[in-house]
Amino acid sequence: MTNGQGPVPSSADALSRGVLLIGAGVLLLVGTLTISAVTAPAIGTSDHDAQPKRTLVGSQGGGTGWHQYGGVYLLNGSDIVWREDSADSYFDVTKTENGTILAGFMNGGYDACGPYESPCTRTGFRAIDPQPIPRVIGEYGIPVRTNKNSEVHDVERLDSGEVLLTDMENERIFTVEDGEVTWQWNASSFYDAPDDPTTTDWLHINDVDAISEQRYLVSVRNANQLLVVERGAGVVEVINEDRSNENDGNCRQSGQLRDTDGDGDVRCGDPSTLSHQHNPQWLGENAVLVADSENGRVVELHNRSGEWTVAWQLQEAGGVGLYWPRDADRLPNGNTLVTDTLNRRVVEVNESGAVVWSHETERIPYEADRLPAGESVGGPTYSDAGTDTRRTDSDIPLLSPLLVGIQAVYPSLPIWFDEPQLLLTLVSLGCVLSGMVARFRE
Repeated sequence: MTNGQGPVPSSADALSRGVLLIGAGVLLLVGTLTISAVTAPAIGTSDHDAQPKRTLVGSQGGGTGWHQYGGVYLLNGSDIVWREDSADSYFDVTKTENGTILAGFMNGGYDACGPYESPCTRTGFRAIDPQPIPRVIGEYGIPVRTNKNSEVHDVERLDSGEVLLTDMENERIFTVEDGEVTWQWNASSFYDAPDDPTTTDWLHINDVDAISEQRYLVSVRNANQLLVVERGAGVVEVINEDRSNENDGNCRQSGQLRDTDGDGDVRCGDPSTLSHQHNPQWLGENAVLVADSENGRVVELHNRSGEWTVAWQLQEAGGVGLYWPRDADRLPNGNTLVTDTLNRRVVEVNESGAVVWSHETERIPYEADRLPAGESVGGPTYSDAGTDTRRTDSDIPLLSPLLVGIQAVYPSLPIWFDEPQLLLTLVSLGCVLSGMVARFRE
């Protein structure tokens, strides 16, 4: 049949093209997912020690925004001994001398909301007694404007009896005793501050550790910096100091740091040293271990003549590249315990980077402590030789941001689903849609 301009495709031809495109798309999708799943490296490994390792895990959870299904649980090897899961999210976890657990938390549905409408979200810390049945026996919390970027990520009990916390909502660190604030340090005394820090993800202070009686190591995520803050004196040391305005773009992304005083500069550390880090561990006066999250690695920094530089790094373990790691602890045996958040695993490696133990978690872990020691101040340091585990991959325009967005909505996405799988999935879906159009076109 013709229409004066050439032959008109028959319905059989259109059907044939449509079926072929749909079939090709389905085969490509099934093949991509099957081959990727079969060839993916194993995440969890068995614990063959005579005495299985005991690991305390704080789980942020999953779901939209990562604020559902939170939990605190104890692993014996890879077996869950007990679990407390009454909060939307849990973060840092610490076992105290009396056996209870201190855990940073966030949870919704509260009526006591201060300046905010009820029901609201509160964040702070909980005391959990794991025996005989895990239960919350105490709670301190503050209401927050939103459950996004407002969490108390870290908490620890001081020798004074006070509890030391981070406060991402108001960008401060503070201490509490018997429900009353006894001391605080506000980041606005050191960084350019917005009018109201509760309305923006400004500094994202996510960790504080007491490294001596009066000194605290503070992680300021969005500034790529670690601070040593002394009670009564303020900031006495900066790790990854701001040495160039060229770094400012990294800290200004998504409206984070801002030049509110108009001097043309913000305090932003070198992102090649640290970028949006979590959970530093003070190994000694000239060494610190850090989960360098945005760079997808764990680093040990050494102070050489006043400049902190990378002495050791780990970018993959067991053939799987680290993906937004948020905790790294140097263990008494010299190994390093890493919480590899978006790969949903906790992994122990030795100095050469070889995997000693690994556990695949059900949901997104935030932090893990190996018991009985927990996270300590001071620990073995690695030599400058370190381990050569550098990856050659980098962000792919459009695909990498899209993948991050998908993972934020679907945190249970398999760890092997990366940019290549996303691209092939999009191509396969394009084939299927094109085939459907051809199939139903008149």
